[in-house]
Amino acid sequence: MTAAAGLDWFRQMLWTAVIVGGPPVAAGLVVGLVVAVLQAATQVNDSAVSYAPKALATVSALAVAGSWMLARVAEFASEALTAMSRIHP
Repeated sequence: MTAAAGLDWFRQMLWTAVIVGGPPVAAGLVVGLVVAVLQAATQVNDSAVSYAPKALATVSALAVAGSWMLARVAEFASEALTAMSRIHP
């Protein structure tokens, strides 16, 4: 395996992590922004008010996109293991 091939696998691994982690992070970000605006407008500064909706949105995103996320990770792992089996010492 050349250094370029190793860097390409590293790039694919990082990109897969970004794509797979995107839905729950995006859901938490959007809900967190909405809750922050509502808290600023109503001057309610309770930490539970900001935590609970973000947690619920993240869990919901995982429930909705979980099978797709697992399929992406399994596909990457399968490709990586197949490529490793072709490496000769």
